[in-house]
Amino acid sequence: MADTDNTLVMETTKGRVVIEMRPDLAPNHVARIRELVSQGFYDGIVFHRVIDGFMAQTGCPQGTGTGGSGTKLKAEFSKEPHVRGTCSMARAANPDSGDSQFFICFDRAPWLDGQYTVWGKVVEGMEAVDQLKRGEPVQNPDKIEKMTVQAAT
Repeated sequence: MADTDNTLVMETTKGRVVIEMRPDLAPNHVARIRELVSQGFYDGIVFHRVIDGFMAQTGCPQGTGTGGSGTKLKAEFSKEPHVRGTCSMARAANPDSGDSQFFICFDRAPWLDGQYTVWGKVVEGMEAVDQLKRGEPVQNPDKIEKMTVQAAT
């Protein structure tokens, strides 16, 4: 049975995506994402950077990739590989600059391993992620309509 306290349901303009969070890998990131989700932070936020064969990025309240929630997190790097469906934190050059932005990998991205904080994995709905409009920046981007922790739904 799934751990519902660590399961996110992300309703997007392309469909439902279920993410299993991994507090065993990144306890502080998972706690912060859960907190942001409970505040409705991600509701209505766009996928501002979607690169075919690489990843889809979201979590910027400005929709440009320049913003966040205002709380920087210390990196929690692990040996977990970046593979299809991996959810990992976006960051600036400083490893401890992750905030609210995250990305979902379309394919294996070994150059990210050990450099970005992996905090979860898509367990259902990757086909919805595959349908997100591409671009840097995306024109008329898809968005997260609502994001909830499954236990709270």
